Amino acid sequence: MCKVSGVALGALLLALGVPVMAQQPKEVPRIGYLAAGFPPSPPLTLPSGANIVAFRQGLRELGYVEGKNIIIEYRYAEQKFERFPELAAELVRSKVDVIRPGGGPASLKAAVNATKTIPIIMVTSSGDPVKEGLIASLAHPGGNITGLTQTSELGGKRLELLKETIPGLSRVAILWDANTGPYVLRKDLEDAARFLKLQLLPFEVRGPNDFKAALDTFEKNQAGAMHVAGTPLFSVGIQGKRIAEMAVKNRLPTISQWRDFAETGGGLMTYGPNLLDMHRRAATYVDKILKGAKPADLPVEQPLKFEFVINLKTAKQIGLTIPPNVLARADKVIK
Repeated sequence: MCKVSGVALGALLLALGVPVMAQQPKEVPRIGYLAAGFPPSPPLTLPSGANIVAFRQGLRELGYVEGKNIIIEYRYAEQKFERFPELAAELVRSKVDVIRPGGGPASLKAAVNATKTIPIIMVTSSGDPVKEGLIASLAHPGGNITGLTQTSELGGKRLELLKETIPGLSRVAILWDANTGPYVLRKDLEDAARFLKLQLLPFEVRGPNDFKAALDTFEKNQAGAMHVAGTPLFSVGIQGKRIAEMAVKNRLPTISQWRDFAETGGGLMTYGPNLLDMHRRAATYVDKILKGAKPADLPVEQPLKFEFVINLKTAKQIGLTIPPNVLARADKVIK
């Protein structure tokens, strides 16, 4: 019997188009998602929150089906922002392909500190990632971070809306989330306040237990309105509604960044980018990176859609009449 060597057999199989060994199954890519809130219940296996829903919608539009051709590893801080470093490190150890910090600046900071190699897709609307040293430039971010950011300064625009809405306004309280870092008066707020002849009264809070002290301080200093930072601590939910309710009780007009603060939280006004659109668009970055693009080469995008929302129910509760010229500019009026 003729003996065929292993090399000759391999050559013969290749010539016949027969694979020498079975092809290894392709590994399903995994996204690590850092969320500020709590796991949904019930059921615990599904994500909750409008931001996550928008992100998943964006993935579906690009052909990704969770559990089939993509896996999302969720980590929930449960409103304990000090847990973000631990959760980010956990995702790095699990070797996810991409990290999506979905819990505001604190989650982004934790992800940045946890890895310099795994791509990070940010969606941020506070601060300037170039000035903060997170990226080299919007066009060429460099490193492992890209995504979407709001570098246009809208705090001044919100002060302007308050001034137009409230006759004789002279003092504006600034409710600041200390979890994002020490309060530093942003140039847009400072310039707008000087131009509008407004005095700013900043107050840092770390959690819900600080809310009452903040409102008491604002009342003592005769603040005529309150600017609420657009961070997870003040997002709509238990805490956002608490702030709005306390402000109404103190007859204090409020303005914030995200539409839900006025739409469902009971705040007076909001002006800012469409956050859900930003989270949906973040999926396009995931798609590009999974197809081989490097985050260093993907330009950081800025918001395309902005919204101005007024809650007339809240205005009535605090005895405030919204001027017609302000009302006419609103994208949505809640009656």
